[in-house]
Amino acid sequence: MIPTEESSGRKRAIEEKLKQEEETLNFIRESLDKSDQLTNNMVSILSSFESRLMKLENSIIPVHKQTETLQRLQENVERTLSCLDHVISYYHVATETERVIREGPSGRLEEYLNCIAKIQKAVEYFQDNNPDSPELNRVKSLFERGKESLDTEFRSLLQRHSKPVPPILILDLIGSDEEIEGQEDGVIEHLPEGILQDVIRISQWLVEYGRNQDFMTVYYQIRSSQLDRSLKGLKEHFRKNSSSSVPYSPAVQNKRKDTPTKKPVKRPVFIPGTIRKAQNLLKQYSQHGLDGKKGGSGLGVLEGHEQDSRGRYHGEAMGDKHGPASGKEDMLDLEIDTYVYCISAFVRLAQSEYLLLMDIIPEHHQKKTFDSLIQESLDNLILEGENIVLAAKKANSRHDFTSVLSIFPILRHLKLTKPDFDKVLQGTAASTKNKLPNIITSIETTGAKALEDFADSIKNDPDKENSMSKDGTVHELTSNAILFLQQLLEFQETAGAMLASQETSSTASTYSTEFNRRLLSTYICKVLGNLQLKLLSKSKVYEDLALGAIFLHNNYNYILKSLEKSELMQLVAVTLKNPGRQYQELIEQQIKIYKHSWLRVTDHVCVQNMPLLQGPKLKDKERQMIKERFKGFNDGLEEICKIQKSWAIPDKRQREHIRQQQRSFVQEAYGTFLLKYGTGVNFTKNPDKYIKYSVEQVGAMIDRLFDTSA
Repeated sequence: MIPTEESSGRKRAIEEKLKQEEETLNFIRESLDKSDQLTNNMVSILSSFESRLMKLENSIIPVHKQTETLQRLQENVERTLSCLDHVISYYHVATETERVIREGPSGRLEEYLNCIAKIQKAVEYFQDNNPDSPELNRVKSLFERGKESLDTEFRSLLQRHSKPVPPILILDLIGSDEEIEGQEDGVIEHLPEGILQDVIRISQWLVEYGRNQDFMTVYYQIRSSQLDRSLKGLKEHFRKNSSSSVPYSPAVQNKRKDTPTKKPVKRPVFIPGTIRKAQNLLKQYSQHGLDGKKGGSGLGVLEGHEQDSRGRYHGEAMGDKHGPASGKEDMLDLEIDTYVYCISAFVRLAQSEYLLLMDIIPEHHQKKTFDSLIQESLDNLILEGENIVLAAKKANSRHDFTSVLSIFPILRHLKLTKPDFDKVLQGTAASTKNKLPNIITSIETTGAKALEDFADSIKNDPDKENSMSKDGTVHELTSNAILFLQQLLEFQETAGAMLASQETSSTASTYSTEFNRRLLSTYICKVLGNLQLKLLSKSKVYEDLALGAIFLHNNYNYILKSLEKSELMQLVAVTLKNPGRQYQELIEQQIKIYKHSWLRVTDHVCVQNMPLLQGPKLKDKERQMIKERFKGFNDGLEEICKIQKSWAIPDKRQREHIRQQQRSFVQEAYGTFLLKYGTGVNFTKNPDKYIKYSVEQVGAMIDRLFDTSA
């Protein structure tokens, strides 16, 4: 078979490809040979490097070990030298610090405390390592001396910088409104800030390192003295400024004037001169009369005055047998005001002392130290209260009930201040906490007894003729009773609580406010009831029933007007239904009795008592009867007007009312008789002898009744 051209070309291609493959194979073989050669060379180099490293390590490691040993030796030497220096320094502590300890901590407290710290460490070192060393005794001595110096410095700082709080600042504090002004206004700076920090640092050191609690005793003794001096300073301020009703500082006065729209102060504010207030109120009634105009008034009966013929008093009053007692009352009010302000001052100052104490005294000693701190001032305060209670008891035994009222504002203020007291005394001993409740209970018992004794004194007042006025005006007993009840209006809650304190009913605690009000109302009604019975008894001293009626009229009218012009009427109405009408009926009843006294005059001119005339010409018997009637009327009119002119009806409206009624009654009877038997009948040749007065003249004479100036 003959090869074709195509097969020849394929053959050549295969041969060329084979040739290329052989060349590639040769190249790969050559590359592998070179790689093997390089590998052998690298292995040879690494083997040589490893051999050299082994030789280097064998030569370096011994040197390194020797260096480490040398370094440890050097460090040991350095530590040994440092320890030696530290130990040696303890032997120099006494020498280095002795001058500072000897000079004391004054003016350089931090430096002094640092020295004390060094000495303390030296003491600890010698005790642990060389207890037989003489240096131990030396540093111990220095430490004790340093501790004593700190004790002395603590006392000195407190004594030099503790000052009594000025009275003006105390009054500012009492008068400040905490809710409005904030707590910052209520903080007193007892010690300058720098001094306070020094005192705190010393106390902390004494507790932590000095193991000493004596400084706490020093602290409460000094601060207790300052608290007591602050309160005494306030009392002295009141004595020096006794002419001022409320000796507030100008700051408080201006604050109150400038902030009229602020809400009331949360803390109770006492209004001084409460006892005088009711008396002044009654004096105003005295000056302007019961009808609100100037003139005589049954309310003119006041303490320190005795009645004259117009219803005014000139002599002794209940509880004061020495005439006007304004000086005594002023002293009493000053004593009350001072004590009440001291109560509030004690609370605020004690609060301030506790805030100071919290920074200085350790927490677990604070309550006990505070208890000791306030004890003297609190005891003095309670003692003063007990003295006031004792004085009230003595006054009560003398029936000086006005003086007894001095305990009412005190009791009211103590009760209002009690929550603050309880808060301040929280954590103190039970005996301390119970002091205020005990004095409150004592005052309540004394006050309740005084109230009951006053009611009994009304009932048991003796019916003496020389105690009765000749003009039938308001009795001293009535004026004093009303004055006393008027003063109770200032202390309604207090008086009610006093009475409730003597009750055993559980209702008292359930409905306290309403229950107290009802008790007070019942008490006032009891006093008024006793007064009414006693006045009725006293009226019988008068031989003239008409004068007795005028006497009762004046007293009942006085009581009624007094009730109407005060809150007494509302209080009485709690127990009695329409008390005003009851008194009005009593007044009208006495007016009727008084009118009856005129029957002995008007009976002479009563036409019903005259027989019928027989013909135009009178018989001698008839003429004589008419003469006797006119003469009896004239004599009776003159006599009764002469007598009753000196009687008194201080109330202008009542006076005019009685005159008008009597005038109408007498003029009508006399006018009718005169018309029938006087002008139209010829019963005498000398009519002027029997017809002495015209109807108008009779009215004018009656208009001059109850008027000593006529």
